[in-house]
Amino acid sequence: MYLVVTRSFPPELGGMQSLMWGLSRELSKNFMIKVFADYSEAHKEFDEQASFSIERVGGIKLLRKYRKAQLIDEFIKDNKIQGIIADHWKSLELIKSSEKKYCLIHSKEINHPKGSSLNKRVLNVLNNVERVIANSQFTKNLAIDCGVNENRVVVINPGVDPAKELDKKTMDKVESLLKVKTPRLITVSRFDKRKNHEKIIMALRNLKQIYPDIVYICVGYGEEEDNIKNLVKELDLEGQVMFFKDISNDLKNALITKSNVFVMPSIIHKTSVEGFGIAYIEAAQYGIPSIGGKDGGASDAIDHQKTGLICDGNNLDDVYSSTNSILENKKYLEFGKNAKEFVTKFQWSKIIEDYKKILN
Repeated sequence: MYLVVTRSFPPELGGMQSLMWGLSRELSKNFMIKVFADYSEAHKEFDEQASFSIERVGGIKLLRKYRKAQLIDEFIKDNKIQGIIADHWKSLELIKSSEKKYCLIHSKEINHPKGSSLNKRVLNVLNNVERVIANSQFTKNLAIDCGVNENRVVVINPGVDPAKELDKKTMDKVESLLKVKTPRLITVSRFDKRKNHEKIIMALRNLKQIYPDIVYICVGYGEEEDNIKNLVKELDLEGQVMFFKDISNDLKNALITKSNVFVMPSIIHKTSVEGFGIAYIEAAQYGIPSIGGKDGGASDAIDHQKTGLICDGNNLDDVYSSTNSILENKKYLEFGKNAKEFVTKFQWSKIIEDYKKILN
C-alpha cells in the first residue's frame, strides 16, 4: 500500500487539486492506496465516488499538519506501507516514519534564498526522501540550485485526462457571445503578477491597429483583477477585453476551443514562478497553441516554433511581436494542429508509467 499525503484535493478546484486527484486515481489502478487530504466542504459526496480510501483531516490550519502527521504515523504502525507520496515538502516535514518517501515539487514553494531558514527546512525534507519528482526541467534545475541532491531528482510532467467532447449548446452560446470578434486571444488563470496579463493588454493596444476586431478573453479571478480592469479602461480597450469568472468547466473549455491563441507569458515575481503550466497543455488538447514566458517551465509544455512560442515576458516588444507573429497568416492553425498531437504524451495513462518505474 502507498499513502498519498496532500494539502490540495478535490472537490476544491485548482491545478494542484487536479494533479493530486489524477495521480491518486491512476496509482489506485496499479497499487492499493490511501489518501490523507485536508478537510473540504462537500467532500463526503465526492469521496464516496472514489475507488480508494480518503481520510480527511480538519481543524485550525496551524494545528492540522501536526494532527495529520500523527494520524499517518499511527496508521503506518498498524499497516504494511511501501511508501508515502506527498504533494509538497511541508506535507512530509512532520512525518517521523522511516518508510520510503517521494515528494512532488512545483517551483515556487522551493524558491527561497540559499541559506535562509525556509531553504534549510526544504533541504532537510528533500535531501532525505527516496525521490524528488520535479514537474519540469526548469523545476529540477531550480531544486539543484537551491541545494537539493541532483541524484534524487527526476522530472515527471503533470498528467491530463483526455479532452472531453464539448456540448454543442455551450459551443453555440460562446460563438454568439464572441460573434464577429477575431482573432481571439485567451488566458485562463488566476489574476496575479506572475501570469502577466498586463503585458498582453499593453500589446493589445498596438495589435488593435492591425486587427480592429481582436478580442482578449480573461477567465479567472485574483488579487490583480482590479488593477487589470483599470488598465483596460485606461487604454480604452473595454471593447477588446472580456472578463469571465465563476463559470462552469464546460463554458471555460468552450471559450478555449473557440479561441485562436492561449497567451500566458509568465514572469518571475518575487519568489513566485511558473513551474510548468498545465493550462498550456489543456489548451493544446483543444488544438489551441500557446505563447508562454521563458522564465519557468513553459518550455516543457510548449515546443517553441512548433506548438507555440516562448518569449521574454518582461519585454513588451517581445510579447507584442510573438503575438503578432502567431496571428500573421493564421500561423496558429498549423501550431494548433501540432499542439494537439504533441500533448498526447501528457495523458495520465502515459505519465503514470514514469511513476511506476520509480515506485517499483
